[in-house]
Amino acid sequence: MSDYIEGLFSRYGLLSIYEKVLEGKRLSRDEGILLFNCPNLNLVGILSNIVRERINGDKTYYIYNQHINYSNVCKNLCKFCAFGRQEGDDNAFEMTISQIEDEVRSRLNEPISEIHIVGGCHPSLPYEFYIEMLKRVKAIRPDCHIQAFTCVEIAHIAEVGGKGVEETLQDLMASGLGSIPGGGAEVFSKRVRERLCPEKLSGEAWLEVAKTAHRMGIASNATMLYGHIETTEERVDHLIALREAQDETGGFMCFIPLSFHPKNTGLSTLSQTGGLDDLKTIAVSRLMLDNFRHIKAYWVMLGTKVAQIALSFGADDLDGTVLEEKITHMAGAETEKALSRTEIERLIKDANRIPVERDTLYNELS
Repeated sequence: MSDYIEGLFSRYGLLSIYEKVLEGKRLSRDEGILLFNCPNLNLVGILSNIVRERINGDKTYYIYNQHINYSNVCKNLCKFCAFGRQEGDDNAFEMTISQIEDEVRSRLNEPISEIHIVGGCHPSLPYEFYIEMLKRVKAIRPDCHIQAFTCVEIAHIAEVGGKGVEETLQDLMASGLGSIPGGGAEVFSKRVRERLCPEKLSGEAWLEVAKTAHRMGIASNATMLYGHIETTEERVDHLIALREAQDETGGFMCFIPLSFHPKNTGLSTLSQTGGLDDLKTIAVSRLMLDNFRHIKAYWVMLGTKVAQIALSFGADDLDGTVLEEKITHMAGAETEKALSRTEIERLIKDANRIPVERDTLYNELS
């Protein structure tokens, strides 16, 4: 690194962080806050790129996947959510298992490696619905990995079935569950959750479901919803809580920062996050989460251009082809609903990175 760049790190109070990054040392809470507050985005990006390339080189991962949102009926109705609806609402929807089967069959001609299934915490669907759904999907596409049900949904399914989380996970695994997506974490701050999602599973309980799954050999992802009423300190505390859980179990595969989309939510007066905040959040996440191998730039929320730039700000994953994603688009997202393998690989190559198709567990596919 040139003397000029080192001088810039010194000017912005980041020289000790730069030295720790070079040595692979863990950053503190105060250092995470300092990085978020740094007005020089490029310096934070340089630091994050050092870590990104140390762990993953120039590789950028993507997956050929299919998203299925089986229902938006939800008992929680969080203020930041444009997706959830009360049962009986005009805009509520609920897929039957036969309709889910039709969705899976409709893409049998495509080389899909993952089927991603999430929905709301439906107050009326029985325990057996979730079990049968997985069995039917697995019967149609036995070679596909099923990533399904956030930690919030799993706790809800367990409650519906009158069972513990571990027993519920055993039943889901036996029916075809392969791994757990990272949604529902939002921000772990009690203050934020009391104001925006008081009915939702607590942050502590979310972490406990994830750690229970990890101890059973089920890998999962993790997320953070940012850009609403959370403070910088609450963002950093969220990252540290995930880092501590990862120290304990090692079961998180990837971290996905999710930018808040306010349209059609109870927070519609707020502004959407901008590219600077998006890139800094990804970069600081890469720097703080030293025990996470992968950081995802979720193009559905970020847009393809910002996601592409994020590949130089710590991100090494773009998610995948997706299709028919409803949660973000019901909140006003104007991004595409699907990208082809060719489009994703072009985005990655244009960012001077190497595209690598993966499966859900980050095994590289030829």
